[in-house]
Amino acid sequence: MFVRPDARGEGRAAELLGCAESAARELGTRAIRLNTRKDLVEARALYTKHGYVEIPPYCNNPLADHWFEMTLR
Repeated sequence: MFVRPDARGEGRAAELLGCAESAARELGTRAIRLNTRKDLVEARALYTKHGYVEIPPYCNNPLADHWFEMTLR
C-alpha cells in the first residue's frame, strides 16, 4: 500500500487496509499476509495497530524485512 505524502495523516492508510480486508472477506479469504521494509516504521505500526502479528518470512522478497499476518473473522 502507498499513500502519497500530501495525503498522509488523514487515516487513508487505515481506510485502504480496511477496504482490502473487506474485499478479502467477501472473497472468502481466511487470512491476509503483508510484508514491508524495516525503514517503513509507520507501515509496521499500522499493521500492528490493526491486529496483524509478525510472522516468519513467507516469501523470498529481497525488499521485505518484516512479514505480518491477520486471520479474518
